[in-house]
Amino acid sequence: MASSWATDTSALPEQDAAAGYAAARRAKLSENFAGERLVIPAGPLKVRSNDTDYRFRPHSAFAHLTGLGVDHEPDAVLVMEPTDDGAGEKGSNHVSTLYFAPMAGRDSSDFYLNSRSGEFWVGPRPTLSSLAARTGLPTDSLDQLEMAITKNSGPQALGGIRIRLVRDVDLNMDALVDTSRINTGQDLEASDAMDTELSEFVSEIRLVKDEYEIAELRKSVAATINGFEDVVRSLDEAMAHQRGERVVEGAFFARARLEGNELGYDTIAASGNNATILHWIRNTGSVNDGEVLLLDAGVEADSLYTADITRSLPVSGTYTDVQRKVYQAVLDAADAAFAAVKPGLKFRDLHLIATRVLAERLSEWGILPVSVDEAMSQEGQHHRRWMPHGTSHHLGLDVHDCAQARAELYLDAELKEGMVFTIEPGLYFKDEDLAIPEEYRGLGVRIEDDILVTTDGAENLSAALPRNPDEVEAWMAKLRG
Repeated sequence: MASSWATDTSALPEQDAAAGYAAARRAKLSENFAGERLVIPAGPLKVRSNDTDYRFRPHSAFAHLTGLGVDHEPDAVLVMEPTDDGAGEKGSNHVSTLYFAPMAGRDSSDFYLNSRSGEFWVGPRPTLSSLAARTGLPTDSLDQLEMAITKNSGPQALGGIRIRLVRDVDLNMDALVDTSRINTGQDLEASDAMDTELSEFVSEIRLVKDEYEIAELRKSVAATINGFEDVVRSLDEAMAHQRGERVVEGAFFARARLEGNELGYDTIAASGNNATILHWIRNTGSVNDGEVLLLDAGVEADSLYTADITRSLPVSGTYTDVQRKVYQAVLDAADAAFAAVKPGLKFRDLHLIATRVLAERLSEWGILPVSVDEAMSQEGQHHRRWMPHGTSHHLGLDVHDCAQARAELYLDAELKEGMVFTIEPGLYFKDEDLAIPEEYRGLGVRIEDDILVTTDGAENLSAALPRNPDEVEAWMAKLRG
């Protein structure tokens, strides 16, 4: 079994396009945590059932700091070792090493016996030298990782090196680092606080996207728009199936796998009253003539950057008068928020701008039980019965990106050029809601676009997907022939 296999003689790959950007990100991390050892795991494989695993996706902090995207190295760990100031990688305060399990040689029993890592089972894996060439990082075997993490560790007062870890990614790394801390007399409660600071920072450095990230987001948006077109073409089939929402979900998923790595998140394919359920991902319902289909979906590119777009589409191809009225209100709210975007605006103001438009419309329709000003007050919030979620969230490697960032750098922060986030107001009128006229019930509408802050305003990255109701109807008619 271990003989007569050809030797791999392939040349080393070129450096990845993301490598230089990843090095700059590591430099920011190094500047903030000089003198400390930083441990960023990719995470392990996760069992789906018995002896089968989910497709591997590295933790977003690991992907951001190495530039690696799809299906690379479960159990890998990035270790940033402190050096003298300015003596590290590209003049930083650290030398970074990527630890992972290199491919077992074809003369190894793992080649044909290990169903998780054997090339016979899962295909080729990168070697230490090939991944070093791609990332620009020194690499070493996982066999050396324990020593790299624990050597000279301890309280700084005793001359040791203090460790920070991105926790809850790899339980083995949590245990290894905590054991080292216990053995060297470090206070675990204080260490947990240090780890939290690291998790916050690796989230916060993603708040402003670099050129590579913006280009990857454009790719994921373009693929997502193609997926929305596929869904429209599938509507007749969806209407004919008892679980038409699954037809819609499947049409989009096929595009995501064709053009990208995966879905950025579980697709919401919600028709009729299901569209009033904010996170409806069962997608077991029918798709019926006369309903509005709320499709919230995003393609995750091979680089792991994801789009997040929502459109509310008339299944028949034409909005009814009530559907159009509600749709237009949501569109006006989205447009008002978009028009306000510019550097210096508070992130949380986007929500206030959009929801005031919705509250005004609800008041005009006789639905809002109090004045608009009372509803918009901190004590009021009556409009939240029909718009309970936030209007915006950051977007990038995670669909809800930068989620560990401190509030003062996220919700309370001013917008900066290079930030990417969604604008997604909605109105949700449930069948069982007796506080509204019957004509509105069973209708959910959300419109969501991906927004890039520019020097003096904003760019709608998903503008190529029709938003105006007349344009939506014309677009659908063209696609359905």
